[in-house]
Amino acid sequence: MLRLFNQHKIRRSSELNGIWQLAIDGTQTTMVVPGCWEQDPRFRAYRGEGTYSRTITVDDNADTIRFVFKGVSHTADVYLDGELLAHHYNAYTPFTATARAVSAGSHRLEVNVSNRFSPESALHIPNDYYSYGGISRGVGLEILPDLFIEHIHFTPSKEAESWRGKTELTLTNLSSQPQECDASLQLADESTVLTDLSVPAKSSRTFTWQAAFPQAQPWSPDSPQLYCLQAQLTRDGQPFDDLIERVGFRTVSEQGSQILLNGEPIFLKGLNRHEDFGTFGCALPLSSLMQDMEYFHDLGANAMRTCHYPNDERWLDLCDQEGLMVWEEHHTRSMSLEQMQNPNFDEQCRKCNHEMVTEHYNHPAIIIWGLLNECASNTAEGAAKYRQQFEQIESLDSSRPVTSASCQHFADRCLSLDKVVSTNLYSGWYEDVDIQDSLDKEVDWIYGDTGVKPLIISEFGGAALYGNHDPMGRSKWSEERQADILQQCLKIYLNDPRVSGVFIWQFADCRVTEEEWFLERPRLHNNKGIVDEYRRPKLSYQTVKSLFQAMR
Repeated sequence: MLRLFNQHKIRRSSELNGIWQLAIDGTQTTMVVPGCWEQDPRFRAYRGEGTYSRTITVDDNADTIRFVFKGVSHTADVYLDGELLAHHYNAYTPFTATARAVSAGSHRLEVNVSNRFSPESALHIPNDYYSYGGISRGVGLEILPDLFIEHIHFTPSKEAESWRGKTELTLTNLSSQPQECDASLQLADESTVLTDLSVPAKSSRTFTWQAAFPQAQPWSPDSPQLYCLQAQLTRDGQPFDDLIERVGFRTVSEQGSQILLNGEPIFLKGLNRHEDFGTFGCALPLSSLMQDMEYFHDLGANAMRTCHYPNDERWLDLCDQEGLMVWEEHHTRSMSLEQMQNPNFDEQCRKCNHEMVTEHYNHPAIIIWGLLNECASNTAEGAAKYRQQFEQIESLDSSRPVTSASCQHFADRCLSLDKVVSTNLYSGWYEDVDIQDSLDKEVDWIYGDTGVKPLIISEFGGAALYGNHDPMGRSKWSEERQADILQQCLKIYLNDPRVSGVFIWQFADCRVTEEEWFLERPRLHNNKGIVDEYRRPKLSYQTVKSLFQAMR
């Protein structure tokens, strides 16, 4: 399952999920797709290369077939019958691989995969989460006409009491001749036909439909109303391609210290969540995703942050359906200036940003884009890279605020770039400081630098080993100490009018890489989850639940 709804009625598409062959470290075996090769006990700590393969069958001669990969961790080379179709870097963003003039019959699809650390990989490095290996998200196959719908972007807006929307329809022409068609668009009881659309040879063009939608109802956490935006291409009255996206009518803005959703102030009660589960790695099945969602609902949370990379689109679909607001973040965490100066850093970030925003644009649940968590924003060279990436994301999408979670307290040079300021404060864990005093100093410095802006406490908390109890001494690493820290922080942060949202670090314990973290992370896990990696609640779960639910 690639998405939680059907995107096509006309375009021929199918899923390639299931059992694939895998050649890895001299071993021939089988592996489920999507999945991580760490699920196999023989490869629990394997870091290197592997080759996935399977046979595909094309029923009729096809001008174009396209493979859709939702995520391969972390580098992929895709071959069809030995011919290289695509190279892609980054585990957390989707990509496609296209083959032209494919004959009917059986063909061999191969994907060479690597999760190896190397100087060429600027973003996948030893880190405080694990860089798994394998085809970790779903794979699909599409039979395409020469002229087809590349994507649709929908941007809602509100004028007085009336909803409006701009639909941008991008068409791609793969042929060596210009192509023409008509396009019909339907959304929320409104429709139109764009006629005589022309796309030059071997290029793409975007066409726009702007309209009022008087019957539309807003999307919100309490009422997550979704609509199907349907586009269909026709020639001489005959349909030949289509695409369906789910969208919602909602706006996000800022006013003083407040974040506004549909013009009304909201407070974000959230948790940071890694894509990691004890037995599945980063390839969570739908049942596990749904369990995580039920935990968020049970806690009384209304938001989550995709630390520190774009998430599986099935999870984003669930957030759309269930009304869970999302801060989606690109893939960079805690890079020093030296690491940011890797020759591949700028381009790999640029591609990740582009793929994240372009592919996830239509999710109404996403209300904030995030970038460059805890990087070298305290340096002039680092600040230049921050500015470049802020400008890129804002050029791709001006309808959502962009933020960056900072730990460069009193030295950050990039706060003026944030529409919403985000700060990571681990008062009570890394520093035994007064929580209120620490917050006051942080706010005074931020306001003095930028003026009044919405402020999110983007990370805070403490670690506990599941089952480790010390009710009397309440020592660090005990469940009691973690619960104490979260209670003390939340009682202040949830009641301070200068704070617009909180994101607890973190929802669930996650695996970390051994190379740099074995001395700081018992069990080779980041143990700051309020549930462990198998979703067993710690004492802090009930603490968070009682405080979140008390704040309506």
